[in-house]
Amino acid sequence: MDIHTDLTLSQTDHRPMYLQIMDQIRHRVAAGDWPPGREIPSIRAMAAGLSISVITVKRAYLELERDGVIITRQGKGSFISDNPGLGSSLQQQALDAHLQDAIDSASLLGLDDQALLKRLQSLQQLRKEKKV
Repeated sequence: MDIHTDLTLSQTDHRPMYLQIMDQIRHRVAAGDWPPGREIPSIRAMAAGLSISVITVKRAYLELERDGVIITRQGKGSFISDNPGLGSSLQQQALDAHLQDAIDSASLLGLDDQALLKRLQSLQQLRKEKKV
């Protein structure tokens, strides 16, 4: 199976395409769908599969390398990093981003820390009740 076919780019997403690629790869790694050590498509193969510029995919790969998500071995290709805590770390980063969005939204609504915490606890309680 070609894993690059799992990625999709949205024309309605206002983020640059390289960020969409990065987010999808990070999500796949965090979810465990793309395990450590797995080879990922070459820059050219990914670009051809998504019908986009090689430069766009190259930028995504360079950023992912810089963040330690992938590694590129000269002449062998690019792979998901073998870092044992990578999936968990990416999950924590995603949670932090969502919580930051919640803090920003609460600020726009004029909610203080206690009101935000109370709302979070209320939502957590509803989730627990749905599981029972």
